[in-house]
Amino acid sequence: MIDYRDTHDFTEQELERLFLSVEWSSGHFHDKLKAAMKNFRTVYSAWDGGRLIGMICAMDDGIMNAYVHYLLVDPEYHGQTVGRTLVDMIKEHYRDYLRIAVIAYNDELHFYENCGFSRADDASPMFITSLWT
Repeated sequence: MIDYRDTHDFTEQELERLFLSVEWSSGHFHDKLKAAMKNFRTVYSAWDGGRLIGMICAMDDGIMNAYVHYLLVDPEYHGQTVGRTLVDMIKEHYRDYLRIAVIAYNDELHFYENCGFSRADDASPMFITSLWT
């Protein structure tokens, strides 16, 4: 049974394993990820026993806008509604906000559209980054 938690406390090893399971280069910076988790306003995670299998993290301005920065689910758990449940938790948490934004990779657009997000016709994500994924 999958357990969902509202916590900012993770070990570096838990974060490294989860982020590298989805081939995100940020998993190589597990010490920075551990510190980052403490700074997010909202963090929900999914656990299978003692194993971290998914998480969603958001930052916000306190009243109008929220930005989902991370949503990741261990590939072994894809198709089990873990991602959808985490998104629903964020949508409920920010239900009174005017905007919840996410930058989706192209191969994930369908998932986010099924969760109620819409593509912007007049905006594109832009980055300055040294991450390779």
